[in-house]
Amino acid sequence: MGMSVNTNVGALAALQSLNMTTRGLATTQTRITTGLNVSSTKDDSAKFVIAQSLRGDLGGLAAVTSSLGRAKSTVDVAVTGTEQVSDLVNQMRSKATEAADTGIDEKSRTAIGADLVALKKQLNSIVSSSTFNGTNLLKTDATPTGKVSALRSSTDLTDTLEVANVDLQAGAATAFGIAGTDTLLDLSGVGGAAVAATLKGAIDLYAASVSDKLSTLGSASRQIDGQMSFVGKLSDAIEGGIGNLVDADLAKESAKLQALQVKQQLGVQALSIANQAPQSIMSLFR
Repeated sequence: MGMSVNTNVGALAALQSLNMTTRGLATTQTRITTGLNVSSTKDDSAKFVIAQSLRGDLGGLAAVTSSLGRAKSTVDVAVTGTEQVSDLVNQMRSKATEAADTGIDEKSRTAIGADLVALKKQLNSIVSSSTFNGTNLLKTDATPTGKVSALRSSTDLTDTLEVANVDLQAGAATAFGIAGTDTLLDLSGVGGAAVAATLKGAIDLYAASVSDKLSTLGSASRQIDGQMSFVGKLSDAIEGGIGNLVDADLAKESAKLQALQVKQQLGVQALSIANQAPQSIMSLFR
């Protein structure tokens, strides 16, 4: 091809190469900045769509984790309250056994009765205050607020983990008198020892019931812990899968960046040389 000032083929080729290098440099810088090899559907539509779907799954699992965490807290509050009730019931059993002793005087038995009333006040207070987020598993309650449920998965919203109300109030009413009040069987008087023996029997039955319900709550808490552990591991696996699809290899991109920077500098020099070629035509007219 002859020499021409209208068309500089060498400069066009150098410009094309420089533009490609500049685009590659911009892509590499974006990957380094975002840490993603696929940050847009323009990079890789298939991988981006799959990653977006998996990110949606992660959001659903986050909601499941939150639901399980709420249920876990509710059950843990109930477990703590039931453990305290169990301790108080053991103290009441001891006091009732002491009051059933026919060898003590009426004054001592009356004092023991006062102690039992104080313990009952404390028990009622614990049952009433064992509430988390408006849910109390220990009080007598037939409404939905008397139980707690949590999601097991984000794909089937009907599959829930439920912990029912264990109702320590009704049993307390049977064992100690009217629930929620400070009344107790009267231990004073001639028949105080017999009354105390009857009370001891009722407390024993209630203590066995509390133990069963404490075991039930403990099992429920462990079940929730197991489900939370599974959901956590599943979330980690999905997050790792997303990373495998879209994360950039920063070590590789760093090396590529340096190579492209050198290539860009060389491209600028090549374009400069190519642009000087038409000036040689001037020497033909001297």
